[in-house]
Amino acid sequence: MADILTPALGESVTEATIAKWTKKVGDAVKKDELLVELETDKVSLEVVAPADGVLGAINAAEGDTVVPGTVLGSVSEGGAAAAPAAAAPAKAAKAEAKAAAPAAADIDIMVPVMGESVAEGSMGKWLKKTGDAVKKDELLVEIETDKVAVEVSAPADGVLTVAADEGATVTPGQKIGSISGSGAVAAPAAAAPAAAPAAAPANTGSAQVAKNDALSPAVQRVVAENNLDPKTIAATGPKGNITKADAIAAIGAAAPALAAAAPSAPRAVGPREERVKMTRLRQTIARRLKESQNTAAQLTTFNEVDMTNVMALRTQYKDVFEKRHGVKLGFMSFFTKAVVAALHEIPAVNAEIDGTDIIYKNHYDIGVAVGTEKGLVVPVLRDADHLSLAGIEKGIAALGKAARDGALTLDQLQGGTFTITNGGTYGSLMSTPILNAPQSGILGMHNIVQRPMAVDGQVVIRPMMYLALSYDHRIVDGKEAVTFLVRVKELLEDPARALLDL
Repeated sequence: MADILTPALGESVTEATIAKWTKKVGDAVKKDELLVELETDKVSLEVVAPADGVLGAINAAEGDTVVPGTVLGSVSEGGAAAAPAAAAPAKAAKAEAKAAAPAAADIDIMVPVMGESVAEGSMGKWLKKTGDAVKKDELLVEIETDKVAVEVSAPADGVLTVAADEGATVTPGQKIGSISGSGAVAAPAAAAPAAAPAAAPANTGSAQVAKNDALSPAVQRVVAENNLDPKTIAATGPKGNITKADAIAAIGAAAPALAAAAPSAPRAVGPREERVKMTRLRQTIARRLKESQNTAAQLTTFNEVDMTNVMALRTQYKDVFEKRHGVKLGFMSFFTKAVVAALHEIPAVNAEIDGTDIIYKNHYDIGVAVGTEKGLVVPVLRDADHLSLAGIEKGIAALGKAARDGALTLDQLQGGTFTITNGGTYGSLMSTPILNAPQSGILGMHNIVQRPMAVDGQVVIRPMMYLALSYDHRIVDGKEAVTFLVRVKELLEDPARALLDL
């Protein structure tokens, strides 16, 4: 007998809710097969079978709250699920038919692990269709998550059978197709018509609230963030409990005016319009930017920098720099150096808020916003304070290429302490960038424009750039923000100051 235990749920997460069992008592299971999904206030976790055998007991029902180490159930190792007597003749006939048929050498195509905290993805467009011959390691489809795109290649030579359509939501370990090694196209099995389950009536006034039971962490988070009254939420979960889906569904109902104005169905698309489903990346960008606006007390301060000296330095040394280091000398390395120096002096801009605490970062991992065909991504240049100008340029070039090729890893997209975004490459003159949560600062660069400036009582033409620093006013005071931006301006207008540590 092997116990099924609740795993560690992650830092600061103390409990979880049973979301769904994928097997019932008496079902045969394989080792590492998904048995139950747990839901916390941060992520969804999957619990797999500890051994081959039969699911012998379920100790925690759907909707129950559990803590790490709780025994969720057990698997009887080496056992076999008892088959109903009525099914015996059918199974015997099926076994005979299988014995008479030649063994098929089909190889399943499975969804790979998509990274930490990534529980699902969306199927992209298949590059091959059912019946096409494929070669081993040939790219078949991309699965798009809210962070990266994962490529799935053919596991062997053979003929492809597609089992998951474009746009379908899939999870790690799920079968999305197969390769027939025999060269024969496997006919898709006709799906048995499933009896439509009777819709469970929603509880009007949750039994969970009536009994004063604690809401699950995930539900508590949705209720708190959206100022919902649990008594008004229709509960559809086991034992009359409120599920996370119930709470999310109640968000719209909490605003009657908006609900009344919202159409009951998507509006019709006219002959000169086209409806396209948002990619998961675009949905994530939209969600994170709105969350950032709703969470932080965002404020933007501006300044302008005379780029004369930086441009002259770049013009003087760009050829020898490229010849020596194999990379072009751009402006981003100068800005990164200036930002790191300013962060050393104003540590609040390199910090983040965690509840009632402030976390000051003693490392300088600079996010660099990169526009791609699929949307904006922010890969992170690690330990920028230890890099030379050439190291920064090489690092940014490599991250930019990986972003445009869709080859960024999750590690390259996480953990930044401050972000730089350059709208000037597209001609932007001024903007107010949105914070890349949970960071407390983001610097916006803009277009360099020749403008008349007063210098020593004379009007001269200078290449000028507007700078914008958006910051979280909960942690960064106005004096600190302005001082930070002035420091960046000073280091750019007189690059020698960085060499002299002034």
